Formats: sequence, structure tokens, C-alpha cells
Amino acid sequence: MLKRIFTYFVAASLLLALHGCSSSKHECRRVAVVISTLNNPWFVLLGESAKARAEELGYEAVIFDSQNNSSKETEHFDNILAAGYAAILFNPTDADGSVVNVRRAKQAGVPVFCMDREINARDVATCQILSDNFSGCVEIGKEFIRTVGREGKYAELLGLVGDNNTWNRSRGFHTVVDCYPGLQLVAQQSADFDRNTAMMVMESILQAHGDIVGVFCGNDAMAMGAYQAILATGKAEQIKVFGFDGEKDVLNAIKEGKIVATGMQSPVLMARTAAEFAHRYLSGDHDFPKKIPIAVHAVTRENIDQYLE
Repeated sequence: MLKRIFTYFVAASLLLALHGCSSSKHECRRVAVVISTLNNPWFVLLGESAKARAEELGYEAVIFDSQNNSSKETEHFDNILAAGYAAILFNPTDADGSVVNVRRAKQAGVPVFCMDREINARDVATCQILSDNFSGCVEIGKEFIRTVGREGKYAELLGLVGDNNTWNRSRGFHTVVDCYPGLQLVAQQSADFDRNTAMMVMESILQAHGDIVGVFCGNDAMAMGAYQAILATGKAEQIKVFGFDGEKDVLNAIKEGKIVATGMQSPVLMARTAAEFAHRYLSGDHDFPKKIPIAVHAVTRENIDQYLE
């Protein structure tokens, strides 16, 4: 009887070892990919690229959708830390609000690698891999001046107000545009990086300011929403639209002359780098820079073909 119990115990232990993580964080083969929202193709690409690279490196990877909700994000971190994941590839919902989740992970010995969006703390994430949003939008600002000119009224659609990307992009753009006093910003409103919201906000702006000559949108989803609203009013020739991200829809729209320019980010590069850094960390290399900027390039009709390829 005792022998049978011992045999059962050994078999159960082996089964747990095969299907779960070891108590050692470095032996655990599961990586969590936490994405701010999967309601945007750009973030879907970010999450799927991180997951694919982690799996190439031999890990089981699971994507968690925070739905742009900080409470949902906190719930994900609760479950991830309780389940004993080895590392977290993280796209935060809020620069300030997400800090507490990353800090909890650090205290639990789980490294966090931020992708695309940053948190406002330098001492908790293992590394933050971010687009150089400011410099990218300086280039968009220059293209705005070349296309729209130095005079006229314009609008700006901001992303999520709690996301540093929103303000870094806006500041980069205004670094250029504010040098021209003939350009007048008549409306600056948040559309939450969302296409449908942007369409509704743009419709409202056009009712009050039908004479604008341009609109700068903090991401491509908003640029497409703004363009839809502008097209419905018959002012697509008058109002020039500028985006940021490098989404396929907008690249095609640039090719067709519907949208003037976008900033080409590198979600695949950021995601793959985060997965590779996590692998290095779990292999014993803990020496990482706190922040790594990834260059952003302006895409216009003049160079669109190289990006579509």
C-alpha cells in the first residue's frame, strides 16, 4: 500500500513538472504579454509579434488584453504573478497608473519589459523599449508646414491623456508648428487613439471650424476616423490629414493621396527586442539600459513605395 502511494506521488509530481512552472523563476518557461488594447490593429501586431518571438525562443507565451482599462490591467498582473510567469512583456495603459503594477512585479522577482508606452518611473521596469515619438513628430511638423503652409487654422486630435506618447507626439509637432504665428490652433481634443471616437470628435470640430486647413492626429486610427468625417463634408481637398504609427490602412491612404503623412514606428522591432531581452534576463544577463529609443521615420507620398514594400 505504501509503495502504491509513493508511486502515485512520484507520477503526480512529474505531471506537475511537465505542465507547470518550476518554483525557480529562471526555470519557468511562461511569458506574459500584456497589451493595452486589442481593439487596434497596431497593438494586435505588437502583441502577436512579442508572443511569436517568445515562442521562437522556447517559451509558452500568453497575451492579456487590458482593454485600455487600468483596473483590468491590475487584474491581469494579479493573475500573472499568482500563476508564476517568468517575465512580462508590457504595453501599459497609463504612464502613472501602471507604475504600481510594475513595482509589484519587481518585488516578486518578475522582470518587466515595457513596449512602446512608458511608465513614469525609472527604477521599476527592467527596460523600456520606446519609439522616439518626439523626434518623429518633429518630422511630421515639418511636413505639415511644407504641405499646409505658414498660415491658416488647424486642429489636433490627441490620444489618451494618461499616455506619455500622446504628449511627446504633441510636443514634437508643436516644436515646429508653433514657430509660425500665422498658424492658429482652433481645436485640440482627445479621441483616445480610437477611430470611431476620432470620427465623432472631428464631426464636432468641423461644425464649429469648417474653415480649417489641416488636422494632426496622434495616431493613424484617429487619422482614418478624421478623414472619414472630413470626406463626408466634402472637404477632403481643403483639409490635409496627418497621422502617426505606420498602419497599413494609412500607408495605402497616403499612396492614394487621401492622407498626407504618418510617422513609421516599428512595433515588430520593439516587440521582438522585448522578448529577446526577457530571454537574456532569464538566462542570467541582468544588465540592461533603462530606456531604449527606436527611431521613427516620416512617410509621405514621395517615399511611400519603399514602406509599402
